[in-house]
Amino acid sequence: MPRPMLTRCLPLLPLLPALLLLAAPEAAAREVQLRVAKLSTAAATLQQVRVQLRWQDQAEQGELQVWAGKVDAPGLGYHYRDLHWRCPLRRSPTAGWQCAGALRSGSLPPLQLALQLETASTRVVLAQGRARLKVEQVAAAPDLTTLELQKVPLAWAQALLTQAWPAAQLKAGTVAGRLQVHAPTAAPLRVQGGLQLTSAGFATVDAGIVGEQLSGTLQMDLRSTSAHSSVQLDGQWHAGEFLAGNTYVALPASAVQFHVQAKQRAGQGWQLPRIEWHDGAVLTAFASARLQTDGSLQGLSVQMHSDDMTPLKPRYLSGWMGMAGLRDVELHGRMDVQAQVDASGLAAVTARLHGVDVRDPNGRFVFDGLRGDVGYSAGAPVASALQWTGGQLYGLAFGAATLPFASSTGELRTRAAVKVPLMGGTLGLRDVVIRPPQGEAGMDIRFGLQLADIDFGRISQALGLPAFQGTLGGSIPRAHYAQDRIDFDGGLNLELFDGRVAFSQLSLERPFGTAPSLSADVAMDDLDLLRLTEVLGFGSISGKLDGRVTGLRLVDWTPVAFDARFITDDAPGVRKRISQRAVQDIGSVGGSSFIQTLQGKAIALFKDFGYRRIGIGCHLENQICAMNGLHSAGNTFTIVEGAGVPRLDVVGYNRAVDWSTLVERLLAASKGDVAPVID
Repeated sequence: MPRPMLTRCLPLLPLLPALLLLAAPEAAAREVQLRVAKLSTAAATLQQVRVQLRWQDQAEQGELQVWAGKVDAPGLGYHYRDLHWRCPLRRSPTAGWQCAGALRSGSLPPLQLALQLETASTRVVLAQGRARLKVEQVAAAPDLTTLELQKVPLAWAQALLTQAWPAAQLKAGTVAGRLQVHAPTAAPLRVQGGLQLTSAGFATVDAGIVGEQLSGTLQMDLRSTSAHSSVQLDGQWHAGEFLAGNTYVALPASAVQFHVQAKQRAGQGWQLPRIEWHDGAVLTAFASARLQTDGSLQGLSVQMHSDDMTPLKPRYLSGWMGMAGLRDVELHGRMDVQAQVDASGLAAVTARLHGVDVRDPNGRFVFDGLRGDVGYSAGAPVASALQWTGGQLYGLAFGAATLPFASSTGELRTRAAVKVPLMGGTLGLRDVVIRPPQGEAGMDIRFGLQLADIDFGRISQALGLPAFQGTLGGSIPRAHYAQDRIDFDGGLNLELFDGRVAFSQLSLERPFGTAPSLSADVAMDDLDLLRLTEVLGFGSISGKLDGRVTGLRLVDWTPVAFDARFITDDAPGVRKRISQRAVQDIGSVGGSSFIQTLQGKAIALFKDFGYRRIGIGCHLENQICAMNGLHSAGNTFTIVEGAGVPRLDVVGYNRAVDWSTLVERLLAASKGDVAPVID
């Protein structure tokens, strides 16, 4: 990529008086040379300079060549070797001189340099392809240089950017505009003017900060000496996107106003005492920042306000929310945020919410009417409180509640236990401790959970399950969220069908992300089979049922692995009978089924039968369910072991069943769409 045209032509300007002298009419010699060991200007220093003019007698033009062994512009960050310019020198129509030819520097691609020397002014035009830069000086103001840029590639300013930001690399885009460069000997270098950026792209070496397709206009005022530099930028963005750490910004088509003041002392990082950002009602921000010499953040203080949070997420928050699996979540309402960041990370933040609604279009959760504030401090204690008017969690409605917070030493804690109304009962939260991401460590949350008197019938209705009746309760003394996973100590108990269902070894991965994964063990004890089968539509079975499901794993709430076994239990005074419909339904689960009795086809004359035991199991792995029963032989397994007259046994003879096929059979059985094979 060619180096910037400006610093390749400005060093030639101090030679112009010598060029005029060489080109004067009195110079009748065929060849004149000028050698300069070292030439210093405010912009650059030239060494090993040689100027040569060859002019044949009576010729209308001569040949001008200029060499410079070294050209150094340390203030701008450019250093060139073996600079060479050759052009035909001739008179201009205004009695001045003009010369146009190729300007080369080492192995870099050449530029076309056109020079026009007049008594009152000097004009230089450089071009390459569609890029064009015009440099002009007037004799009345020798310290002032005017630059006009047209479609100049931004990458040509790489060395200049490296002076201010060593880690950044310009990748794409063009710049146009007009600048004035003031370079007096006894005063700071000053660059003023307006620029228009089109489709700019840049990235740091580690890709921690990246910008693409950035377009906008800006007014700049840069002042620089060997000891101090300052710059002020005012402008607006019209399009583009950039990423800084976890912060992703997608600029809208409407104009976003910005203002930046920055200053730097030699050997130190940049200080930005004033940063402003104005994106209509969506976001207004005021900030100040301090950078290390390598461009990394040393400190940041920011105040933000949003009157319309609906566009806030897609424009500014998608990066952070995406990390938490909340990329599609919708935000509505108003918000104020104050935050301080130091070299160690987040030092303090206070977020004030004004009637904010949070909605997940995937139906995972809803929070209505969020009000109050949440304060975090890495140092001194602060107190805050956040409340909501209601919401839903996976379709389960919960009521209003308030979370009282205290924060210090990098933790956010609840100051008291909180009870949230949930489906006729309560969900209790206690000992909540939140640690925001710091350094390499991600978000860390610890809490205790208590469920009491939850109406499982209402849960069943909300989730579209069969009409189960019972209450859900239990205690999880400790739960831990880290690395997008929640692990639960303790368990939950569900009082259901006059029995008990216990959940243990609970863990949940990606709770709000893509394809959440739940792991658990489930134990069932003394469930009333009559009530259970009536609800499920599996005919009618009386008795008690025990069960175990170990290694249960759901991915996106679909079973992918478990080892399950269910078996009836003897209970004093409880009859054990199974209806004809239940025989059909249970038999169908084992594939093509048959019934053995002492009376053969006389079974059709009976509505129900006695049984001694019922047992069935499934080991699910790789979408194949390995079936088993009370006992197995070869590819057969006994599901029902009959008792009394007529005696009935139900035997399955297909132990390897595709999981989706098994689910279809269970659904068909619940609808009564099966018929037995009687043998």
